[in-house]
Amino acid sequence: MHGERPFHEELRAAIAASGLSLDRIHERLRLRGVPVSAATLSSWQSGRHQPERRRSLSALAALEDVLSLPPASLSTRLAPPRPRGRWLPPGDTAPSLARAWPLGGVRDAVDVRWDSSLTRLSCHNRAEVDRERRLRSLSSRRLLRAEADGADRWIALYRLDSPGPLPRIRLAEPLRLGTVVELPEEGLVVAELLFERPLLRGETVIVDYTVEHRVPRPVSQHVETAIHVPMREHLLEVRFDPGALPYACYSYRTMGLEGDGRGARFRREQRLRVDAAGVAHAVALGAGECRFGIRWVWG
Repeated sequence: MHGERPFHEELRAAIAASGLSLDRIHERLRLRGVPVSAATLSSWQSGRHQPERRRSLSALAALEDVLSLPPASLSTRLAPPRPRGRWLPPGDTAPSLARAWPLGGVRDAVDVRWDSSLTRLSCHNRAEVDRERRLRSLSSRRLLRAEADGADRWIALYRLDSPGPLPRIRLAEPLRLGTVVELPEEGLVVAELLFERPLLRGETVIVDYTVEHRVPRPVSQHVETAIHVPMREHLLEVRFDPGALPYACYSYRTMGLEGDGRGARFRREQRLRVDAAGVAHAVALGAGECRFGIRWVWG
């Protein structure tokens, strides 16, 4: 393989640097007579698939032009074609999770091998902020699709912003709780959320759970999630108690996962409106590796 980075890493970095969503890239390719779907682009930059058929390979020149890359800068980084047949998940997908979370020894306690075989179709995270301006709970509802037979769990991770008792995880049926690892010194809880049964390739599943704080937390000023693999749609919502509305709200997205959203050097911010019900929301479409969040300023 030529170059310092493999094809999918080079493509992911180029997409992040361009500031374009996958849907915008798809549209620009379409105008050039090269129909490549956003889903295909997502699978390429995740490393799940790569261009191999003649039509896909011919699209790379147009993609390099859209992303303002030198000619052949993507095509020369392709790996040899993969054998045809049934795709199986790798035995260890920990590196992808580790980019977003410091798992350390947790990998030996939880089963993360299905992480890369579950495509994230959509995610809706909802934070509840109480009258005392404290984060009370964070609910997550995800739609996943299995890309191989056998996926039977989702790994949920949550980290506190400051020291304190770890939260509990409440599941919506038919999910069941598997292994839970709590690291109080790091403010980290990792849990296996077990599906009703192992999925077949192409099946979808809804993963619905809530992280609830056992004791009141300090005053909150932001909520953030780390997106470590591409996702079609990520909706982030903050519901404020009507008696404690913020002065201003902003959404932000970092370029990559390094650091955190508040201290990241490169990030995009946008002012948000808090509606009559005390809700502010932001949507990330076709997001790659990043930290996506909402911050607010109390009056």
